Order: sequence, then C-alpha cells, then structure tokens
Amino acid sequence: MRLRIFAALAALSLGALAGCGATGGSTASGTLRIMAPASPGGGWDQTSRTAEQALKTAVPDRKVEVYNVPGAGGTIGLAQLAGEKGNGNLLMTMGLVMVGAIEQNKSKVTLAETTPIAKLTEEYEIIVVPAASPYKTLADFVAAWKADPAKVSISGGSAGGTDHIVAGLMAKAAGVDPKQVNYIAHSGGGEALNELLGNKVSAGISGVGEFAEHVKSGKLRALGVTSGQRLPDLDAPTLKEGGLNVELANWRGFVAPGGLSDADKKALTDVVTKMHDSQAWKDAVAKNGWIDSFQTGQQFADYLNSEQARVKAVIAEMGLVS
Repeated sequence: MRLRIFAALAALSLGALAGCGATGGSTASGTLRIMAPASPGGGWDQTSRTAEQALKTAVPDRKVEVYNVPGAGGTIGLAQLAGEKGNGNLLMTMGLVMVGAIEQNKSKVTLAETTPIAKLTEEYEIIVVPAASPYKTLADFVAAWKADPAKVSISGGSAGGTDHIVAGLMAKAAGVDPKQVNYIAHSGGGEALNELLGNKVSAGISGVGEFAEHVKSGKLRALGVTSGQRLPDLDAPTLKEGGLNVELANWRGFVAPGGLSDADKKALTDVVTKMHDSQAWKDAVAKNGWIDSFQTGQQFADYLNSEQARVKAVIAEMGLVS
C-alpha cells in the first residue's frame, strides 16, 4: 500500500513539474495570427496576405491566419492589439498610415504599447484618375484644382495617413491651401478603387501596388508617382516632372502586443526573418513593386520613434489635424 501511495505521489510531482515547464517557456508556437487593421483590398491587407503565403513556405509547420479589423486608420485594431498583452502568437501589420492616424484620431492607445518586430517594405504612392477623366496630365489636374479646390475630390486611405499627407504636400506645392483639399478618406484601398472605377471622384491616391494593374489595363490613368525617378514597368511620370516638388515613400511593418517575453519576441523576429529571406517573399516584393527595407530589433524601434516625431510635424504643418 505504501509503495502504491509513494508511486502515486511521485507521479503527481512529476506531472506538476512538467506543467510548470510547459507554461514557463515561449508561447509562440501555436497558430500565428496576423491582423490587417483595415478593410480587405488595401495595402495592409495585401501585405498581410502576402506574408501569410510566404510564411507557408518559410515555416511550413506553423499555421498562419489573417483577419481584418477595419476602422480609424488602424487605431481600432491597435486598441485590440493592446488588449492582447503578452500574446506571442499575434502580429499586426502597420506603417506610416497608422503613425499619422494616431495623431489625427487622438488615439489613447499609441505605438508605445506595442512591441516593434520588423520594418518590411517601402512603397511609392501614385496619383490616378478614371480613364474617362478630362485630366490628361498632372498640369490639367493642378489647373482645375487651383481654380476650385472644392470641386476636385480626391479619394484615398485613412485621414492623416500617407495618401492624405501626399494630397496635402501636393496642394502646398501647387499653391492650393492644404486645408481646402476635398479629401475623401476610406479604411481600405478597395473602397477608394471602387469610387475611381465608378467615376465618383476626381482622383485617387494610394500605393503603387494597389493601382498599378488598373493603370496597365487602361481603367485608370496615372498622373504621377511620388518617387524621385520613374519606376520600372509603369508608364507614369514623377510628380517632380509635372512641376510639383513632392517625393515620399510609404512603409509597412509588423508590431506585436506589448509585454512579450524575450523568448516570444525572439521567436516572432526569427519567424519574420525566415519569411523575409524566403524566395516567395522576394518574388512578391518584386511583383508588387515594393522596396525591401527590412529592419528588426532596436533599429526598427528607433526608426518608429523618429517617424512618429516626423509625421506629427508634417501633418500639423499641412493642417491635417483639427
């Protein structure tokens, strides 16, 4: 009897020790979820789903899921991420748009409550009009804009985001009061695209990758891109060629919830690094016209801090914050 009792106690002790070991290590081993904090069809959604496909080849033993949380330039998703403190199986796609939206929406939750994981890509912006538009060139568009800013509607992403900043910078360069820009904000690129294809707005601004195929098919006409030089495989002049001294690159990356253990932070960084190094990701970056700008760790954290200061100054100057 005593032997049986001792054996039972020993088994319980071993079970307790095993349980402690299971909960004390990294949790970043289950399903990896990627939040796209915008509606389907936009740049964050496109980046998230591209990452999902690349991860399936880079880490085939890890299940990956993408889900959307649209609204307020990503700040609704940001608030949800903050509520997942310590979750080592969650990433959120974000970027320059969110930095501006936090200021625009006076969000109570900021990027200080996240864990920076990696900067992924940069992408130039493109200004387009419907194929049936009377504006054949950037000069045509600017002339109409200066004549009556209210009549020239520009569809783009979230208020205070990259598209909005580009519109403000273009207005300033053209001699139009940025505060008079008739900007129609959307939570996803799909909504802006539908307005353009339906001839409901004068023009649209977005990342090159979101509009490029429609420009090539002839459904949209490109008036200019925000790069310093013309982009390969795209028949579009730069804004500088059209007389507007504007150059700007959007960027996107991953953050995770705050409060991560060092083990979870390393595990997520390692997974994203494997994705970045995969041929599937490299092919997608080339196909979408993105620029590889990979950063991790403290380098990305420092970049985030500098971007927050820069964007806050820009949108204040443009009068984009009420």
